[in-house]
Amino acid sequence: MPVRVNLPETFAARVAEASRPQVGMWVCSGSPIMAEIAAGSGLDWVLIDAEHSPNGLESILGQLYAMSAYPVAPVVRPPIGDVVVIKQYLDLGVQNLLVPMVDSAEQAAELVRAVRYPGGGVRGVGASLARSSRWNRVDDYLQNASTTISLTVQIESATAVAVAAEIAAVDGVDALFVGPADLAASMGVLGQQSHPDVVAAVLSSIEAGRAAGKPVGVNAFVPEDAERYLAAGASFVAVGADVAILARASEALADRFIRADAPGSDTPAGPDSPRTSY
Repeated sequence: MPVRVNLPETFAARVAEASRPQVGMWVCSGSPIMAEIAAGSGLDWVLIDAEHSPNGLESILGQLYAMSAYPVAPVVRPPIGDVVVIKQYLDLGVQNLLVPMVDSAEQAAELVRAVRYPGGGVRGVGASLARSSRWNRVDDYLQNASTTISLTVQIESATAVAVAAEIAAVDGVDALFVGPADLAASMGVLGQQSHPDVVAAVLSSIEAGRAAGKPVGVNAFVPEDAERYLAAGASFVAVGADVAILARASEALADRFIRADAPGSDTPAGPDSPRTSY
C-alpha cells in the first residue's frame, strides 16, 4: 500500500494561528544548502525568491526538498503573476505564493483564479503527475487543493497603496506584503526605504489590510524599520537575506583581519581610511 500524505498547513494558517508576528528571511542564492541552513535557524518562514534571483523550477524544487525536514513555512515568489508560471509552481508542490507587483483588486482576483481549479479558477489539472498531490498520495487533492494553498500579494507601488483596501478585500487573497524598495522607487525616492513618505505609505497599507481582516507583512531589513512596522500591527516581517548576510559578514571578516596598509592592499593607509579593495 502506498503511503498516504497529509500536506503541511499553509503559511496563511500559521500566521492566523500564531500568538506573535512571524519572522522570516529571504533565500536568494538558489542554493539548497543555504535554504536548509535558513530553514533550521529557528525563524518561522523562509522565502525562496525567483523574481530577482537565479532560480528556476529545478532549483526551487531542490530548495523545497532541503527545507521539508524542518518546521518552517517555505514561501516562494515567482518572477511574475502569470497563470502558466503559477500552474507550474503549484504542481511543483509550492503551497505558499508571494506574487510581486499587484496594483489592483482586478489583478488580485485574477491571481486567485490562477491558484484555483475550474469552478472557481483556471488552474490546469495535472496533479496526478505532480508533486503537489504527491502523485495522488494526498487524499482528495483536487477537491481540497484550494485549502492547501495560500496567496499573498505584494503592495509595491503608490498605485497599490492607494487601493490597498480594495486589494485586501478580494476573496482568496490571504495576506498583503509591502515591499518598501519598489514602493520608494515609485514614489520618486529610489533607495530610500526609510523615507518618511515611504514609511507613511507602509503604515497606511498595514492599516488598510488590518481593517479588511487580512494580515499584512513587510520587508524590513533595517531592524528599526522592522520594529516600527511590528509595533504598527504587521503580522509578519522579513528581516534579512542569505546573500546580504554573507556579503556583510565576509566584509566584516576582511575589515577585521586585513589591514588597509597590508602588502597587496589597494587602500591608502590611515586611521580613517575605509577598506575599498574587497
